[in-house]
Amino acid sequence: MISTPEQQAVDAAIVSRRSIRAFLPTPVARDDIAAILDVARRAPSGTNTQPWKVYVLTGAARDGLCDAVTTAYLDPEQNAQHKEEYPYYPREWKSPFIDRRRKVGWDLYALLGLTRENKEGMAAQHARNFRFFDAPVGLIFTIDRIMEQGSWLDYGMFLQNVMVAARGRGLDTCPQAAWTQFHRIIAQQLALPDNEMVVCGMALGVADPSKAENGLVTEREPLDGFVHFLEA
Repeated sequence: MISTPEQQAVDAAIVSRRSIRAFLPTPVARDDIAAILDVARRAPSGTNTQPWKVYVLTGAARDGLCDAVTTAYLDPEQNAQHKEEYPYYPREWKSPFIDRRRKVGWDLYALLGLTRENKEGMAAQHARNFRFFDAPVGLIFTIDRIMEQGSWLDYGMFLQNVMVAARGRGLDTCPQAAWTQFHRIIAQQLALPDNEMVVCGMALGVADPSKAENGLVTEREPLDGFVHFLEA
């Protein structure tokens, strides 16, 4: 089957998407951010409920949130007071999921020269989440608390659209569940209404090709590992 230019462009945007953990300070035009979100809103959702809401942070607004959350993360007493509102990861791990989790973590730390004994270095790297990995644009996504599991599935499709649309414009992203621990600080900084729950954050900008961590390319299970073709 011969692929068309349209197919090649879509495939390239999807395949080239990676979680970037170091960004250049290159500004992203507001028109480009708006265009990405305008495309992303075409994501499907059950009965067209469109459960997503996005807060776009740049400049002082971004820096204020980053400073507040980084301070809380680095202070053990404050850190202990902040818990996620929903479980992103399973409460009990098993293979192959725990194996994949461990591998991506140690692959990243190896690129950064961090050993298992370097707890401070690993904590410092995790803290970079709360500066959006130096991306000039931070996105915070929220959902109305009345929405149920189906709407969270819809939300995932919207988030993927954001990331693919960004790649189509030569930009990079990193979806970040780490922000959810500090949802109370986020709510205060962004003046969120009580009915909104933080889903995740996302860094948006131009990848810094000089940084070792951006050399991480995570492995994917081959097709025969998760696909079953059933024929009559």
